[in-house]
Parts: sequence; C-alpha cells; structure tokens
Amino acid sequence: MKYKTLFAGALTLLLGLASCGGNNTAKLESQMNVDESGQLLRGESTPALDAAFDQYLSAIQKDSMDIHSIMILQHGKVLKEKWMSEGAPEKAHILNSVSKTFTSTAVGFAISEGLLKLDDKLIDVLSEYAPADPQENLKKVTVKDLLTMNCGQEIDPLYTLNRADTTVNWIQNFMVQPFLHEPGTWFAYNSTGTYLLSAMVQKKAGMKVLDYLMPRLFEPLQITPDHWDEHDGINAGGWGLYLKTEDLAKMGQLLLQDGKWNGKQLLPEGWVKEASKKQVPSVPNMVRPDEMEKAGLTPENSDWVQGYGYQMWRCRHNGFRADGANGQYILVFPDLDAVIAVTANVQDMQKELNEIYDTILPSLK
Repeated sequence: MKYKTLFAGALTLLLGLASCGGNNTAKLESQMNVDESGQLLRGESTPALDAAFDQYLSAIQKDSMDIHSIMILQHGKVLKEKWMSEGAPEKAHILNSVSKTFTSTAVGFAISEGLLKLDDKLIDVLSEYAPADPQENLKKVTVKDLLTMNCGQEIDPLYTLNRADTTVNWIQNFMVQPFLHEPGTWFAYNSTGTYLLSAMVQKKAGMKVLDYLMPRLFEPLQITPDHWDEHDGINAGGWGLYLKTEDLAKMGQLLLQDGKWNGKQLLPEGWVKEASKKQVPSVPNMVRPDEMEKAGLTPENSDWVQGYGYQMWRCRHNGFRADGANGQYILVFPDLDAVIAVTANVQDMQKELNEIYDTILPSLK
C-alpha cells in the first residue's frame, strides 16, 4: 500500500508538471505574431465580416475609389486581405507620410537609449546648422515640438522649395524661416520638422534612421524595407519609405500591443500610449487652427481634428493612425483589438475612412 501511495503521488506530480508545461506552451503560442515563415498569423473570418467586406468592396467600386490593398486583423490574426488595381502582396508601396510614424518610432528608441530627450532643443542637437543670431522662438523648439507639429512655423518650408533641388540644405533653410508662434502653441503640419527628427537621430546614433531601425524594429518584425528616400545623406523622415501591405499591418499590430512583438517588449513600455494619445489639438494640412470653424470641420465629420500625438493622428471610434497622402493608412482600434492597413491612390481621404467606418468596423464589434 505504501508503494502504491508513493507511485500515485509521483504520477500526480508528473501530470501536474506536464499540465504546467502545456499551459506554458499555449501561453507562448498565444504571444506569437507570425508563423515560421515570418507571415502574420491567419484566422477565420466571420459571416458578419464576410458580408461587411463585400459591402465595402461594392462601396469603393461604386465611388470609383482606387484602393490598392486592404488587410484586416483582429485579435492578432489576419481575417481579410485583398489586393486590387496596382497593389500586390509582394510589392512595396509608397507610404508618403505613413513614414512619419516610423521616424517617430526611431525617436522613441533613441529616447529609451539615452540618445535624445523630449525636451532637447533643436539648435543644441543640430548646432552646426544654427544661424548666427537665431530667432527667440527657434531657440525654444524641442524634440517634442517637432514630434507634435508645434514648432511655431505657419507653413512647412518645403512647400516653397523644389525637393529635387540638392543645392538647398533643408536644415539651415528651416532654421531661417519665420517662427511666428511660441513653440507648443500652434499646430501646422510640417514634414521638414520630421526630416529634422531624422537628422537628430542620425546625429546622435551615428547612422541613418533606416539603419538604426533595422535591428530594433524591422528585423524583429521580419520586415525588409524596399528603400527610404534621402536628402543630403539623411533619410527623408516624413516620407519616402516603401513597404508592403503586410509590413504596415505588422507595424499596426506592434502599436496595438504597446510595442510588444512575439511576447518581447521592443519599444519602451508606455511609449505607444504617449505617441498615440492626443498631445495637441489638430487641423488638416494647410488649414490654420483659427479657420477650422469656417472650414466646416468638426469632431463629428473630420478625422483631422481629433488631435495629434507623436507623428500619429487620433481617429474617431477611439482609434489612432499613421496617415499618408493619397490614402495610405495604418488604422489601430484598441477597443476592437483590431488593425486595418490600406494602400491606395485617392484624393478624398476622409471618404476612404468613412467607407471603412460604415461597413467594416460594425462587423468587428
């Protein structure tokens, strides 16, 4: 009887250990974002999403919207994906200003590594480009002001330049433009400011932003960037990055998970929360904050007045997004545990969002 008791106890212990191992294995599997080939995990759609997706495709066809691709994730798995027009699964797509979110991410890494701080002054970090007698407001511009498009200028200096002109130093040109407003008090969309963030990271890290992000972001997510445009040997920052649709979806999932990937914290915990929240009031590009009411823009009808974070926009439906001209989006909806990546060539970007809100989002609730 004694030996039977000992045997039963040992068996119970072994079964318990096996059970714990099984739970750990299941937990580990639940943390994975990609399969062995590096692709995002695929899941089963629902009848509601199937019907909504068909409705969405009919709506964009009816409205003659040139959508190139769309990928829908919920609970960490791809439920729907489609490529149209010029889109293709293995084709890198122009991102335009979606590139800004990747530059912001590089700044997040640089801050976590002690290379930069949010309150670092522009003219201190890039002092070699500063004018002899800098404007008082220029002296106050910080990393945070550039991240939030609140540097104090009323217009992006690039709007008065030919971007193909290699004779102009964009950093010096930025610093001699008028800074009419106290930094941190006036929102004006400014892609040159993002280029300066790229230059600041490059200065502190000793390498271009693309190279800096490779081991920290792109390699862990198994993303192979096509290329990133440069000026004066500096990645453009605010535009010029080319990635595939699935790459955008991976980035969206990383943001949704507060910087975690495959169970590992890549970005500092809490960075995404700060980067994606409303840091400052916002208005669309080329609209002055004091003209919002005259332009008929309200929180009910515009996704460009929901607020701006660190190179990311707030959305309706309590979401946030990386946003690029002509309809490039990484849409993140924490309440739905969902990510939607879109590439396109459209003019009415609000209508593009409305089509997604009206058809797809209700099916994910």
